[in-house]
Amino acid sequence: MRDDQQPPDDPEHHPVFGAPEDEDGPAPAPGRSRRRRALRTALVSLGVLTLVLALLVGGGAWFLADRYGGNVARVQDVFAGLDPATRPAAATPATATDAAPVTFLLVGSDTRAEVVDGQLPDARSDAIMVARLSGDRQHVQFISIPRDSWVDIPGRGKNKINAAYAYGGPSLLIQTVEQLTGVRIDHFAAISFDELISMTDQLGGVDVEVAETTTNGPYTFPAGKNHLDGDQARWYVGQRHGLAGGDFDRVKRQQNYLRSMFGKLFAAGTFDSVGQVDSVLRIVTGSVAVDDSLGTTDLLELALSARGVTPEDIDFFTAPVLGTGMEGAASVVYLDAVAGARMWGYLNSDSLGQNAAEFADEALPDVPR
Repeated sequence: MRDDQQPPDDPEHHPVFGAPEDEDGPAPAPGRSRRRRALRTALVSLGVLTLVLALLVGGGAWFLADRYGGNVARVQDVFAGLDPATRPAAATPATATDAAPVTFLLVGSDTRAEVVDGQLPDARSDAIMVARLSGDRQHVQFISIPRDSWVDIPGRGKNKINAAYAYGGPSLLIQTVEQLTGVRIDHFAAISFDELISMTDQLGGVDVEVAETTTNGPYTFPAGKNHLDGDQARWYVGQRHGLAGGDFDRVKRQQNYLRSMFGKLFAAGTFDSVGQVDSVLRIVTGSVAVDDSLGTTDLLELALSARGVTPEDIDFFTAPVLGTGMEGAASVVYLDAVAGARMWGYLNSDSLGQNAAEFADEALPDVPR
């Protein structure tokens, strides 16, 4: 069946942030200003992961930590089973005066990351991203790895990369990503993107640019600027059929939404009340689980160190792809090992931002489909 004959991509039935899948006025009061600035800093610095910390920095850490800190779940022993002798070396800063870069493995799903006894028993990986905060704390790169990427999983042989998460949870996925990329993962975060996207309404909606007019479900997204509420955002990021690039265009839409959300968080006047900040924090802290090596103090220090990051300092990429094909009955994505080695090598030397032009085809365009 052709794409134009397919039913709409209902966000109730397709992963909101899934990668390719099988086919079947007045100046604000000083305290509020600090909270707003800290919130924006943390979200941009490490994506959704450190949003909670930003508010901890903002207006009395003791109060906010007590109110929200317990909402962020911790996943135990994520790195316990990894052999230090076989792991990649730590990334090197671009200059001797820089701090060490920090690399997160972000795993997104449409369901809340429910931690039971320190574990994620119902682990899903609808989206996989490597996020890097540069050593100078001025730049952030997000690299999406298609979840159908055909890779070698340690101890399991060849399979789709998301199978690593199903087989062995965060630890095996980290091993797989480190083996694939040669990049050492410092921290892990599991995020419910469906809950996160509900923050759209708390922000008063977000604006996204669309290259071509498309329709999905009850909504038409005309070419040009579109102002999306939460429900529209779910249909926008969930669309696959009717897009020339199919799943790959959907990944770009997901990245485009995140880019627009970051911009909204930086926009003047977005947070006009403490209650609005409180609502956003409740959503975000209920959407995230992180590895247990990330204490509140660690996150606060990281958020503060990245306070200079702006939306213009954030780059989105997709791991280089050769094409798609079939392995048995499974539709898979074949990664480009040569181009990928260059991309991951630049990331390891903290120089991907300076060499971004080399990956124009993998970068998020200004106006995606």
